[in-house]
Amino acid sequence: MRAKLAFLFVLTATSWLAFSQNEPARAQQPDRSKTLQEKPVSEKEEVVRISITLVQVDAVVTDQQGKQVTDLKPSDFDIYEDGRRQHITNFSYVAAQPDSPATPKSEARSKPPAPIGPPTRLRPDQVRRTVALVVDDLGLSFESTAGVRAALKKFVDEQMQAGDLVAIIRTGAGIGALQQFTSDKRQLYAAIERVRWNPSGRGGISAFASISRDPLERVDPSGKIQGSDADTINEFRAEIYSVGTLGALNFVVRGLRDLPGRKSVILFSDGFKLFNRERDSQRVLESLRRLTDLANRASVVVYTIDARGLQYLGPTAADDLGGLGRQQIEQRLESRRAEMFDSQEGLQYLAQETGGFFVRNTNDIGRGIKRVLDDQKGYYLIGYVPEQATFKLDQGRRKFHKISLKVKPAGLRVRSRTGFYGIADEEARPVLRTPAQQVTAALMSPFASGDVHLRLTSLFGHDPKAGPFVRSLLHIDARDLTFTDELDGSHKSVVDVVAVTFGDNGRLVDQESRTYTLQVRDAIYQQMKQRGFLYTVSVPVKKPGAYQLRVAVRDSASARVGSANQFIDVPDIGKNRLTLSGLVISGNDPAKAKKTATVDADRAAQQTAGGKEGGVEDFEPLASPALRMLRRGLDLDYAFLIYNAQPDPKTKQPQLESQVLLFKDGRQVFAGKVVPIPLGQQPDLTHIPASGRLRLGADLPPGEYVLQVIITDKLAKEKYRTATQWMDFEIVE
Repeated sequence: MRAKLAFLFVLTATSWLAFSQNEPARAQQPDRSKTLQEKPVSEKEEVVRISITLVQVDAVVTDQQGKQVTDLKPSDFDIYEDGRRQHITNFSYVAAQPDSPATPKSEARSKPPAPIGPPTRLRPDQVRRTVALVVDDLGLSFESTAGVRAALKKFVDEQMQAGDLVAIIRTGAGIGALQQFTSDKRQLYAAIERVRWNPSGRGGISAFASISRDPLERVDPSGKIQGSDADTINEFRAEIYSVGTLGALNFVVRGLRDLPGRKSVILFSDGFKLFNRERDSQRVLESLRRLTDLANRASVVVYTIDARGLQYLGPTAADDLGGLGRQQIEQRLESRRAEMFDSQEGLQYLAQETGGFFVRNTNDIGRGIKRVLDDQKGYYLIGYVPEQATFKLDQGRRKFHKISLKVKPAGLRVRSRTGFYGIADEEARPVLRTPAQQVTAALMSPFASGDVHLRLTSLFGHDPKAGPFVRSLLHIDARDLTFTDELDGSHKSVVDVVAVTFGDNGRLVDQESRTYTLQVRDAIYQQMKQRGFLYTVSVPVKKPGAYQLRVAVRDSASARVGSANQFIDVPDIGKNRLTLSGLVISGNDPAKAKKTATVDADRAAQQTAGGKEGGVEDFEPLASPALRMLRRGLDLDYAFLIYNAQPDPKTKQPQLESQVLLFKDGRQVFAGKVVPIPLGQQPDLTHIPASGRLRLGADLPPGEYVLQVIITDKLAKEKYRTATQWMDFEIVE
């Protein structure tokens, strides 16, 4: 699909997406530090450090049963650089937060499935575990792929916890998939659906090719097989795809570099070879060394899981041994065993060099993931002051320094990083100088962050004639922009806006980049400083699926950049299953006419779903659908459309029920009653508007909330009986 991004710049226009310029400001924007501001990642304590003043590594110590040991002292360790013992100057143990209860198996497998709860929008300081689950579809066999998909589903259903920031990434996907770290299970389920066998990769139908006679192979007089030209081509092809796997991992680690704390990458693969035994090629090994150095500097631990499980390496029913002599059969079986060992060697090396471990010879991949998660409970930080020669050039090249960490108490094992190149982090980390580099870095961040504060709201809708589409509202805080005073008394600012849409396969769907020059009179300027302004993006969608919209805004004068991103799931309306449009939320003063406010909410929902510009003008600026910053005591109005409700064969009327839930910080704080939805005279029962209202009590503490609406169609099949939608909002003082 090649979507067309239609941008409409809205500056205090008379639309429900903006604010009337003649309307006086009803409220001042609250203190940003209490609402929109997030703690920068740079304020988070670094884990691995490689500088001229401190080399610090992380380590995990376990006993003979594999349980972590957490009460050791500096005197229990010895650390060596290139075989020379170093004096430990920094030492601490970092304990992870207590485990949150995972989803019970009975709940995860309930039928019909319960609606997915709304995700918690994590700030950098709220991230408890950051895990990238990397599926090497460039190297997975058909058999292995099914087991990996099942393990990923089990992880999301049962093992994922509050505070987890997770990405499911395929090595064969586009770069858009490389940064989709999220706590939203909908996005993760969509990524799992894309995990499929790649027939173009180096993995075949099964873990190993069956044994058969190759008419092109060469056999010497003694009966020893010398191979064929096809074998040489396959070896080269496997080597190229192995480098591709490591290249994709390189992108993943770069994306993790700016995230807080200690991060984990779990690689599911059928393995790759470090060396080519037939010719002198070190292409894979060189790529692996660059990757491990980058992972160490980014505080990333790589765990590897052999997705093939426990393999039988003798003759199988799939082998065709006819026409082969005993020596030839044994030679082929030996080649199969060597291939297994060589491919596991690459996975073992990658995990060992970054402080992780390799899970092999197990058919329970889910249990392997659990072992990795258990390893996240805590770690030691051990540092020393390096010698001046550590970072000096050696014959014009940077030397690789070997680190060895030993634990003294008997019966204990320690895992840590094994070395680094003599380049200080300050020198190795690129400086973002150009505007394009700054905007790209902001677009790739999984956090809505930056020096220009944004609020992105994406709403799915469906028009009977035009089809499905997504409308996104981007609120820009004008206080973060630089305005210059012009000679005519106006105020001028230059703003760069970049919007990028990725599909669920990680590939770019469309992008738009524009520069706007804002020049406004003083009255409008004062309103903009108080209220901000809106930028809307309308994307017609021809193909259902999961999409991700990322937007970055750069102030040209100050080079300040802000970014926001949102996941949008576009359902297939043609399947005739119960579906909801995007949820429109606004706040209204209860002292005003309630009937008018309710009608306005209905109109807003219809206009959102219909793709028309509307005219709801009674919203307070902060409480508009774009900002959703509500004061206590206001009425929260919500509206949406219901698609594909099943009618009763006799009455021709649907039977719909709704329930409203309210969450704060991932915990349910309110549950409304299940009530029937009044239909009235609806001209189109496939597009039914619905709305409601909640009074925000004076006892609700300020903070971020999520409103979830659950709709039940009593006449639909049990599996497709419920649909849900949610939207976040904020209660301010």
